[in-house]
Amino acid sequence: MNINVFLSLIVVALAMIYFLFEPMKLKKTKLTEVAQFSLNSFTLYELDKIGLTSLIKGDKAIKYEDRLVVEGIDYSDNFKEQTVNMKAKNGLYKNDIVYLDGDVKFKREDGLSFSSQKVKYNKTTNTAVSEVDYESHMGLNRVEGSEIIYDSKNNTIKSKNVYAIYNMQESK
Repeated sequence: MNINVFLSLIVVALAMIYFLFEPMKLKKTKLTEVAQFSLNSFTLYELDKIGLTSLIKGDKAIKYEDRLVVEGIDYSDNFKEQTVNMKAKNGLYKNDIVYLDGDVKFKREDGLSFSSQKVKYNKTTNTAVSEVDYESHMGLNRVEGSEIIYDSKNNTIKSKNVYAIYNMQESK
């Protein structure tokens, strides 16, 4: 075989490879967030110099770099003389704010309680805000409304579209 024919065949073969075969298409994927750790049936205690500040219990949790996502959350905040407890199907703890979603139950030690579907609780300002319908109870008294803002520091409650049933006792 002549060297010219051999080189021509190699050039033709390389040209066929170049034009007929496509390079592999690599699928580019975005880097997703990776969980740092996960917990099942857990209790987390948050302590400071004075003592217990908050307690988080849950069925399942996943800790990311900036937040804690909890299923079956039971959150207690030990604020001064009143302990506040909140339970919900789902919770998100991020930057001292607890976002609760799904059948939220809020209870205070003195008997005040309310239930809603969504609540945002700010630990630094000690306020609980629900911008959806709620129902509140204290003893036999009942209040319903479309939004509630509860401020623990100032011991105030603000609400919209209020329907209240109060039981009053006659003085003797």
